Amino acid sequence: LLRLSHLELRWYGVMLVLGVIAGLVVALKEAKRKGMPLDPIYDAALWAVIGGLLGARVFHILDFWDYYASNPAAIFSLQFNGLAIYGGLVGGLLAVVIYARWKRLSFWRLADVAAVGLPLGQAVGRIGCLINGCNYGTPTDLPWGVVWTNPASMAPVNDVARHPAQAYELLLTLAIFGLVWALRKRLQTDGLLFLVYFAAYSGGRFFLSFLREDTIALFGLRQAQLVGLA
Repeated sequence: LLRLSHLELRWYGVMLVLGVIAGLVVALKEAKRKGMPLDPIYDAALWAVIGGLLGARVFHILDFWDYYASNPAAIFSLQFNGLAIYGGLVGGLLAVVIYARWKRLSFWRLADVAAVGLPLGQAVGRIGCLINGCNYGTPTDLPWGVVWTNPASMAPVNDVARHPAQAYELLLTLAIFGLVWALRKRLQTDGLLFLVYFAAYSGGRFFLSFLREDTIALFGLRQAQLVGLA
């Protein structure tokens, strides 16, 4: 997006921050509706962001272990430009579990509030992925195939049109946002809304992953598909 001397401002980073803000704003709105105090929501969000970044980095490193085993210094790159969404979800959840136990709060009530904001935040973040070319899809002849031409793109720069897998996931997460928004007043059991969100995302992402050029992990499946099944 912007380069000033050695300082780079990347689209992915901007959209990641905007996604966190969008998700937090919606989560706060839901917390108010449920009559929950807002301070724990802010604190839990901070824990979730830190845990999410660490988890996303660890999952990414495991997904590309052959490269990082040969280039161990890259593991600690300050650019932090290798992140995996499932690692972010798992790391963020573990952080919130720890926070909830420490503060003696209901994790499931916090999770339900997060479930309303998470898919919207994910959708915003995927805009950055589409621009940068990361998480690109497999070649396609469909009329909406995307060709990346910027030499700084993370996608292969050639004349091959690819599935806009990032846009597919953007639409998926927007649909899930609509689902949890519609159900948030109807599901009364603590934790059920979050489980609906997580199951819907895992199921949708499982099928979308077939259209992404990700590393095969086991049994012909990608890491995200194995985690989604689990």
